[in-house]
Amino acid sequence: MVDIKIEKIIRSKRKTIALQITDNATLIVKAPFGIDEKTIFDVIQKHSRWIEEKKKEIEARGPKALKKEFVNGEGFLYLGKYYKLYIVDNQEVPLKLEDGFYLSRDFLNKAKEVFIDWYKKEAFKKISERVKWYAQKSNLKYNKINITSAQKRWGSCSSNGNLNFSWRLIMAPISVIDYVVVHELAHLEERNHGKNFWIKVKMLMPDYKKQEDWLKKNGYLLNL
Repeated sequence: MVDIKIEKIIRSKRKTIALQITDNATLIVKAPFGIDEKTIFDVIQKHSRWIEEKKKEIEARGPKALKKEFVNGEGFLYLGKYYKLYIVDNQEVPLKLEDGFYLSRDFLNKAKEVFIDWYKKEAFKKISERVKWYAQKSNLKYNKINITSAQKRWGSCSSNGNLNFSWRLIMAPISVIDYVVVHELAHLEERNHGKNFWIKVKMLMPDYKKQEDWLKKNGYLLNL
């Protein structure tokens, strides 16, 4: 029997139990109201091998995803590259990117919100360009593009043809952004992840597995 520590249990109106390993290699359990702890424990034991494998995978990662402090010299990602942060005086805009990120000292007390707002605007511009290009190439029709604050889903495709993308994607290399764009465009015709879906993805991006692997290994870094 494996001894696995639970970081916390989140109860809601959900119908099933879900297990989540955080970026700090801790276990979070999401469970329905009314489910007793023995049932939760049984589910954890059933999936103990998966939990241990995921924890080892996270603990073996390279650079750690440290919480941002918004101080001079700190690195922030944009399109797969780190740029140093410079906190400056007498800047008309809250944040701008040149050879580095320049943050106005007047907005230092809400730096995270300023960065997220900047990332969201850049994500909409860049992702819209990539969606338009791949949609024309594949003759696929979509409705509109939304930029979300999703933490665990890089993208999604709604039944009415809306494409949704997490703003955090703008931190990834353009090839990785393209993979998520292609993935969601393919869902316009193939709603599941069956054989035909992956055939369509590969037609649009022959090396999609390389980008998919990058996202699985490094996605935890795309955050503030």
